[in-house]
Amino acid sequence: MTNPLLITSGLPAFSHIKPEHVLPAMEHLLAENRARVEALLDAHAEYTWENLIDPIEKLDERLSRTWSPVSHMNSVVNSDELRRVYNDCLPLLSAYASDMGQNERLYKAYKQIADSAQYRSYEPAQKKIIDNALRDFRLSGVDLDAVKKNRYKEIMQELSALSAKFEENVLDATHAWEKHLTDESLLAGVPESARAMAAQAAQEKGLQGWLFTLDFPFYYPIITYADMRELRAEMYQAYVTRASDQGPNAGQWDNTPLMENMLALRHELAQLLGFPNYAARSLATKMATRTDQVLMFLQDLAARSKKQAHQELKELREFAAQCGAPALEAWDVPYYAEKLRQQKFSISQEELKPYFPQPQVVAGMFAIVKKLFGIDIREKPGLDVWHKDVEFFEIFDAQNVLRGQFYLDLFARAHKRGGAWMDECQTRMQTHQGTQTPVAFLTCNFSPPVGDQPALLTHDEVETLFHEFGHGLHHMLTQVNYAGVAGISGVPWDAVELPSQFLENWCWHREALELISGHFKTGEKLPAALFDKMLAAKHFQSAMQMLRQLEFSIFDFRLHLEYAAEKGGRIFELLDAVRNDIAVVKPPSFNRFPHSFSHIFAGGYAAGYYSYKWAEVLSADAFSLFEERGVFDQATGRKFLQNILELGGSREPMELFVAFRGREPQIDALLRHSGIFENAA
Repeated sequence: MTNPLLITSGLPAFSHIKPEHVLPAMEHLLAENRARVEALLDAHAEYTWENLIDPIEKLDERLSRTWSPVSHMNSVVNSDELRRVYNDCLPLLSAYASDMGQNERLYKAYKQIADSAQYRSYEPAQKKIIDNALRDFRLSGVDLDAVKKNRYKEIMQELSALSAKFEENVLDATHAWEKHLTDESLLAGVPESARAMAAQAAQEKGLQGWLFTLDFPFYYPIITYADMRELRAEMYQAYVTRASDQGPNAGQWDNTPLMENMLALRHELAQLLGFPNYAARSLATKMATRTDQVLMFLQDLAARSKKQAHQELKELREFAAQCGAPALEAWDVPYYAEKLRQQKFSISQEELKPYFPQPQVVAGMFAIVKKLFGIDIREKPGLDVWHKDVEFFEIFDAQNVLRGQFYLDLFARAHKRGGAWMDECQTRMQTHQGTQTPVAFLTCNFSPPVGDQPALLTHDEVETLFHEFGHGLHHMLTQVNYAGVAGISGVPWDAVELPSQFLENWCWHREALELISGHFKTGEKLPAALFDKMLAAKHFQSAMQMLRQLEFSIFDFRLHLEYAAEKGGRIFELLDAVRNDIAVVKPPSFNRFPHSFSHIFAGGYAAGYYSYKWAEVLSADAFSLFEERGVFDQATGRKFLQNILELGGSREPMELFVAFRGREPQIDALLRHSGIFENAA
């Protein structure tokens, strides 16, 4: 029988992909790629784009396209069998990447092309691929001696395995905890929509009453609305101690040794390559160029936010005291914050949910990007997908040319990793058959539909959907024909959040809300009175929220900047130091936030979590041009499409930003959009 992972045409046949297909497919492709690269190097004395780089680009893309559905299924329909073969493949992929990066013949071939006369005639995208490759050869240790090269390879394999294990521990710990309730009085204050979801979850397991898990759609309504303080405290402790040495499952999936190992290995890797620390190594591929530049940026934002944050916390403490709270603990903060928001603005996320049924939000989002970028999005039913809830869509431009396709998987469920993300299924590039259509995976973890009622989204969830769709548009609307810099490929990590954060802005404008809102029973648009309240509440506790993100960013960066082998990771020592400098809300001693900080321990954000704030400066300033000219100004939309979305990683992000905005970015738009009105003292 043909291995479905080795079929190179069309979309992945998800229903046919079985765990037993994975290892044979990857072993076959990796061996074939190695042989093909050697054959290409042997075949020529003088190398060109056509006889070397283009074939290698296609080999890389085919490998990525084969691995992509495996990696995706491991995240969204995880099973013991799939997890096992996924982990078996990680060292093979890591070894292959190291071998290619350390291949001196290949490096010299790329250098020969870069030094040749023909290099000057190449397109900017081709030059960018060559320049990036030469940088990445050096970052892969091509200049190291044989012993150090081997150590580099060992470290990369270990880091790959540790990262996967970290994510597995978070997933297992999240799904190991449940709270089964049969007394409805314990759910006082919890919205009816959350109760119905929990009742449905219990029913699916053959239980009476209500079943809550640590998936965010279950956690959020308890921590935000439950009047029963003991229930909030119990769920908070379970949530913030996942995969750690604390809490109800203490030690069972403890990520402590994994984090220590990863920090040590990253530091060793950086020093092997000639960097003083991993933070400096991280910046070698980013927009920011110096570690002090990043810290100054973050600390400046913190200084501008701190006075306002202290005022916000003082107001919250006084309010909680008026409500009779004995003390304001971590599990009280969201609860009393929501009550204070309702008192000040007479609005809650729960009140907004009926106006944001998921089908209306999705259709409205498509209408918004049509107005902005002239694209038309149509559902294509009947595709082979990994779960019955998954939908598939196609994007057409004004000339009815197919520009991209994407899978939409919106709801939380068992065996699915938490959070929201966009990932590549396949990338745009030129082939002998024509232009390969870029395809994306768009994944969220929203509350699922209950009964025959559509899923109702909070406004925060609407923003999350727009954020991920912004990433998707960056991937799918590219006009670059070289996979290495098409879409999000080759975009520095601290610039890649620009389109995603940029698109969130439309969730706050009346004209856009006319398109994305519609009461699930009546179809009524979001009433003007509710919209006014929503706007009034937009900056509620915005400085506290800003400091929370800065706390994560500075902690991550200092963790990698200040690592010393003789002292170890000092994870909580550093976290406490950062909190003493930055935080206004101090969590309890049992809080183990780093143990589930997947962005930096299982994602690509190690010494790079600052990227969200860095790119937010770009996105806020980019949107300010729409504020000046109209949020649906088509000329400005076309300019953003042509200069940012279509050019992907083919040029430096600052060059693209200046082409769009007419100048370099300024920070004042970020402060205004974030509701930070106090300057640093």
